Amino acid sequence: MADTFKTSRAKRGAYKTSRSARSAAGSSKSSANIQPLGYSPRASYALDLEVFTVSDLRHRGSKAKVRTTHRYEFHTLVCVTQGACTQVVDFKSICCQPGSLLVLRPGQAHNYGSDEDWDGLNVLFRPEFVLPVSATMRDSKLAVDLARLPEHVLLGSDDLRRVTDSIQQMREDTLIDAPLEDVHALLRHQLHALLTRLSILQGRQQAQDPLISTASQRFKRFQQLVEERFSRWHQVADYASQLGYTEKSLARAVTGAMGMTAKAFIAARVNLEAKRLLVHTDMPGVAIAEKLGFEEATNFSKFFKREVGCTPAEFRRRQRLPVAPATRA
Repeated sequence: MADTFKTSRAKRGAYKTSRSARSAAGSSKSSANIQPLGYSPRASYALDLEVFTVSDLRHRGSKAKVRTTHRYEFHTLVCVTQGACTQVVDFKSICCQPGSLLVLRPGQAHNYGSDEDWDGLNVLFRPEFVLPVSATMRDSKLAVDLARLPEHVLLGSDDLRRVTDSIQQMREDTLIDAPLEDVHALLRHQLHALLTRLSILQGRQQAQDPLISTASQRFKRFQQLVEERFSRWHQVADYASQLGYTEKSLARAVTGAMGMTAKAFIAARVNLEAKRLLVHTDMPGVAIAEKLGFEEATNFSKFFKREVGCTPAEFRRRQRLPVAPATRA
C-alpha cells in the first residue's frame, strides 16, 4: 500500500509503507496480512507532519486501497467536515457526522469505510512530534493529554470551525519556503495548540458530569494498569491489589465509567489484542495464547469463542475473506 498516503508533487513528498513493513510483507507467504503503514516520507518531504483531505486520499489511490484496513505506526486525526460515514477502528464501527473527530493511536487498525459522499481532514504526525524540543515534565503534559483523549470526539459547529481553521493553517504552513527547523517549530507549536484545544473541550465535557470524582480517577488508574498488564493479569483481584483498592470499589468505578464490570473490561482488552494478532499477523493460535497469558491454547480458544461467538481460526478466516463491493439499488 505504498501509494495510499502519497502527497502531490507540488508538496514536499510522499508517505508510504515503512521499510520494516515492506520487508515483513516481502518475507511473509500470506498476502492476506494487513500491512502496517509507517511514517516514512521521501527525501523531498522532510516534515514530521502532513495534512490532506479525504478527497485528496481518494485521488491518490484506487477505491480498493482507500477502503483497505491499515494499522498505523503514527498518530492520525480524522475530522469529518461534511457528509456522514461509518469508519471502523479496531473492529468497531463508528458513525460519523460533521464535527466527528477520530483520534487514532499507533497500533490501531483503521478503515475509512465504504461511504463516499463525505469529506474531511487528515492530520498525520510522528509519535515523537507531540513532544516539544525541551522535554520538561511540564512540556510533556501534551503527550499525556493526547493519550487520554477519547477515540471519538463530537465537536459543535463553533468548535468545528476553530479546529478546521487550525488544521487548514497547518496545511498551508507545510508549504512555507523557510528553513526546515523553523517550519518544524511552527507546526509543532500549532499541533500542540490544537491538541490543547481538544483537551480543553474534553475537560469541559467531563466537568459537566456530576459523577466526576474519586471514582473517575480510580477508573483511569485501573485503565492505565490494564493497558500495561493485560497480557499477564486476567483477574480483577490482581489489579485491585496493585492499586490499593478493594474489588468492590474498583468494580463500582469501572461500572460507573464504562457501564461494564471490571472483569468484562479486562476481557475486552485481551480480546481486542487477540483480534489484532489474528488479523494482522500469521502467528499460530498457540503463540497468540502464550503471548496473551493463557497457559493452554484450549483455554484461549474457549475464552475467545465465549467473547466473540466463533473460534480464533474462524475469526481469522472471516476477516481475510475478500469483501464484495457494495451495490446500490
